[in-house]
Amino acid sequence: QVQFVESGGGLVQPGGSLRLSCVASKLTFSTFSSYQMNWYRQAPGKERELVASISSFDLVTNYADSVKGRFTISRDNIKKTLYLQMNSLKSEDTAVYYCNAHRSLDDYWGQGIQVTVSS
Repeated sequence: QVQFVESGGGLVQPGGSLRLSCVASKLTFSTFSSYQMNWYRQAPGKERELVASISSFDLVTNYADSVKGRFTISRDNIKKTLYLQMNSLKSEDTAVYYCNAHRSLDDYWGQGIQVTVSS
């Protein structure tokens, strides 16, 4: 069973930084490389929203306007790991963050990890 497991979340003060990781298991690194990888988040009472994405081979990145200039998505295909570096965090970044792997008809989701930005 293919799995994606997030880590690195927690409580941080406004202006602080966190780095999320998402590690894939039960698939080869070449298969992992073929997936577009995404980070989504869902705040209480709100719909899940796409935060950042990185394409499969040419590594093109896209960001939601709300995180541009603060968040950086990256991937290490050999380690089968997706990252999200989050800087200058704001209270409105508080949410459960999910990694997502997408390829044609395939869609995999991590279990989600809580990020709380509060003083």
